Amino acid sequence: MKKIEAVIRPFKLEDVKIALLNAGVFGITVTEVRGFGRQKAQVERYRGSEFTVEFLQKLRLEVIVKDDCVEDVVKAISDAARTGEIGDGKIFIIPIDEIIQIRTGDRNDQVL
Repeated sequence: MKKIEAVIRPFKLEDVKIALLNAGVFGITVTEVRGFGRQKAQVERYRGSEFTVEFLQKLRLEVIVKDDCVEDVVKAISDAARTGEIGDGKIFIIPIDEIIQIRTGDRNDQVL
């Protein structure tokens, strides 16, 4: 099993959600985060004044999938989240040793 974490632009959430549902993923965790990468900061204007936003608003998605689904899920996320501009985000793939469902006590593949 793998945990796939993706950091994406907020306006791409609906597209990514639909792509994940089409890829057979039915559970997702979404967290609002702030950060920067190569995109660095961006200049905003408010009431005639300019200011620099150093930490840009992004969303972090977390999905747990079976090993044989990883490539399909990564492709679904990257295709749906891509705009072609700097700042589209990143995808991280992390191994998961074990999952336990609290309510039933089920473990691993039974939980997915």
